[in-house]
Amino acid sequence: MHDLVPLSIPNISGNEWKYIKDCLDTGWVSSVGSYVDQFEQNVSQYVGTDEGVATVNGTAALHLSLLACGVQAGDEVLAPSFTFIAPINAIRYCNASPVFIGSDSQTFCMDVNLVREFLSRECVTRDGVLRNKQTGRKISAILPVHIFGHPVDMAPLNEIADHYHLPVIEDASESLGSEYREKKTGSLSTIGCFSFNGNKIITCGGGGIVTTNQKSLANRVRHLSTQANKKPFEYEHDEVGYNYRLTNIQAALGVAQLEQLDLFIKIKRKNASLYQELVAEIPQVELAWEAPWAKSNFWLCTLIVPPADRKPLMEYLIAQNIQVRPAWKLIHTLPMYQDCQSYAMQETVSAFERCISIPSSVQLTAEDIKFVVDCIKTYFNQS
Repeated sequence: MHDLVPLSIPNISGNEWKYIKDCLDTGWVSSVGSYVDQFEQNVSQYVGTDEGVATVNGTAALHLSLLACGVQAGDEVLAPSFTFIAPINAIRYCNASPVFIGSDSQTFCMDVNLVREFLSRECVTRDGVLRNKQTGRKISAILPVHIFGHPVDMAPLNEIADHYHLPVIEDASESLGSEYREKKTGSLSTIGCFSFNGNKIITCGGGGIVTTNQKSLANRVRHLSTQANKKPFEYEHDEVGYNYRLTNIQAALGVAQLEQLDLFIKIKRKNASLYQELVAEIPQVELAWEAPWAKSNFWLCTLIVPPADRKPLMEYLIAQNIQVRPAWKLIHTLPMYQDCQSYAMQETVSAFERCISIPSSVQLTAEDIKFVVDCIKTYFNQS
């Protein structure tokens, strides 16, 4: 049996031990400290924004960003169904509802043309408020997700959002270091959110961050993340807040990981190119690739397969000690979201039926990649 080829695991190979030991030696281990400040500054500088506010995880970053952008109970937020569930749950945390917009057939991200179509055909402005004709609810934001590390087509989306005076909350959780027209994700619209979970391109063990050029939004996010404590010494809280702060230990890990990010991206892109070259020899499948205007970090390499082969191929690869996973179950089909409106889901369903994520760790070797592709070949040759 071949050694396990993991899907996506952290690479701890830099100054992580040194910086964490510094936290332990100095006693700065909790939710304030020099590494938290440094991490916020370094990430925002890397992304290209003026402000960064660290959070306990990416979901918290999304929740706070929605609140800071004015999403209120009873509102609706446009979002994809083809995504990890975190951004949709964050909408619910605000007591708002998602409206699911279909996917682009090439990038699998939210289809910007469908956003335009939905807002023009299915919504109306009454007394200066944009409302969904079907539900009567206010549309208060758009929440695109950069799927598998590939950016959404943000320029036309921002034009649409500006026309309707809607904030855009970028879920860039999977796309740190990815670029859209030579600008990094997380800096492309009103506010951006990242995750540093253990399977992401860099990790804090958990952790997230909000990035923005608007100081007022950053201040609002920071206030809410610290229990809305207006006067910390006197414990004066002026609204319901949240304990969403990142610890100094986690930030120390993040600082060390960020020092290696460019190398990680270089390796991932090289590995993706090798996958693409080798997969081209298998007529039944293809590797999802980047649009001409994008530079993906290839957080997860994604194989596009015939729907009938998706499950049996995964089972075969797992039996060969290769970790793979299906795409997320479509959120508009989950019981707690089935009552929410969905719009033009054909390509979304197609993406779910055809996508398999294959091993994408930074530590992946050329031999590992060749083994994975050889196993895919073997499956199709014997089926």
